[in-house]
Amino acid sequence: MAEHVDVIVVGAGISGIGTGYHLQTRCPDRSYMILEGRSAMGGTWDLFRYPGIRSDSDMHTLGFAFHPWTAAKSIADGPSIRAYVEETAREYGIDRKIRYGHHVTSAAWSTEDARWTVEATGPDGSPVTLTCNFLSMCAGYYNYAKAYSPEFEGAESFAGQIVHPQFWPEDLDYSGKRVVVIGSGATAVTLVPTMAQTAEHVTMLQRSPTYIVARPGEDGVANWLRGKLPAKAAYGITRWKNVLMGMFFFRLARKRPAEVKERMIGMVRDHLGPDYDVATHFTPRYNPWDQRVCLVPDGDLFTAINAGKASIVTDTIARITPEGIHLDSGNDLPADVIVTATGLELQLMSGVAFSLDGQPIELAGRLQYKGMMFDGIPNLSSTFGYTNASWTLKADLTAVYVCRLLNTMTKRGLRQATPYNDDPTMKSEAFLDFSSGYVQRAAAALPAQGERKPWKLNQNYALDLMALKFGSIDDAMRFSNPAAAKVRLPA
Repeated sequence: MAEHVDVIVVGAGISGIGTGYHLQTRCPDRSYMILEGRSAMGGTWDLFRYPGIRSDSDMHTLGFAFHPWTAAKSIADGPSIRAYVEETAREYGIDRKIRYGHHVTSAAWSTEDARWTVEATGPDGSPVTLTCNFLSMCAGYYNYAKAYSPEFEGAESFAGQIVHPQFWPEDLDYSGKRVVVIGSGATAVTLVPTMAQTAEHVTMLQRSPTYIVARPGEDGVANWLRGKLPAKAAYGITRWKNVLMGMFFFRLARKRPAEVKERMIGMVRDHLGPDYDVATHFTPRYNPWDQRVCLVPDGDLFTAINAGKASIVTDTIARITPEGIHLDSGNDLPADVIVTATGLELQLMSGVAFSLDGQPIELAGRLQYKGMMFDGIPNLSSTFGYTNASWTLKADLTAVYVCRLLNTMTKRGLRQATPYNDDPTMKSEAFLDFSSGYVQRAAAALPAQGERKPWKLNQNYALDLMALKFGSIDDAMRFSNPAAAKVRLPA
């Protein structure tokens, strides 16, 4: 007989560890386990090991609400974040609930039994079968095993080494070498100043510019508060300060995009001087927050450029040659190492195959409920963080809502909770209003959002806090027991 627990959490990154904490504190009568496909916890912060890996959100909002981030650095490096996640899991005993090397491949819901049967591959490659009443998917949003790597003509002829940041070789020595980083996103702007410290020169090659904003690596207010108040109080105040500031600037960017754009570009000019070609290299064609804004702590990218250790080239690749990259402009970029920081392959819920009473479940185009559950699918949640703020803010609220749902079922003596859209006039919209390449490449495979709540994504922490922590638990939700349940799959 398959081993059974009340809740299975898939993924032991920040989302999974946070969910484990909320389950054991808010639903102490519920048993749970965390299945992690890798051999260590940490998710993104264990997988990515490229030079300079760091957060692109402040740690006072990326950190757990229940476990204060107390280091002086607000923008933290990857190893420090990984250590923080491990420390949190250890302190609250969550680490004892994790089963490593368990890669989940499928999950089948039985209406008759009101439970999921979860199939996984164990550490030794053998099949593992588990069952649960509720399944919480906390496995992130991208494919861990495969990155997005465009085909570049002539790549096989390159005399040097081509690497992708997602699979960084531990033995790569780039000191004294000429490096070209292809890309302009968060990974690229992190790599360039770090590699420039020891490389001969680093060139960031981009097709088009990204919004880049310098931010202090330390939060002076947070560090001052920590010296005056207990750690949790100081952390809570700083967290809300940063949440509100982020919400303010996002709303301002939406209401006055031209004004915000000019201000952001002006800040770049202040760093690089009047003679730098900011119009070509740092002025995007889109409005602020149509894609995620990149943060550079203490302006490190601008410092590297001013020191002559790094440069930006805005052009497109014609082909890769043995000596480097030949551009469509006719220019050549000599290189000893090429880094393809070309993005992620978006993959929701770890590519798990879902079925309901023997019928495959198609998630593409299906309405998502409150940004975490799916129309017509019982007892399943999926954690997906904000695109305009820290991932953890939404992950935390998702876990809180799941616990509310579980406790409501216990109180009412019911075993199934299924979101239903009974409004035939509800129009569906794109799941993410985001123009980033990794989102657009996967658009056809993503679920949808509705035009009205509870099917519409807020992308607003304050609104979600009210709705998920304090709002109605019954809106568009059907609670039932197996004998009375009539589960349908929406067309």
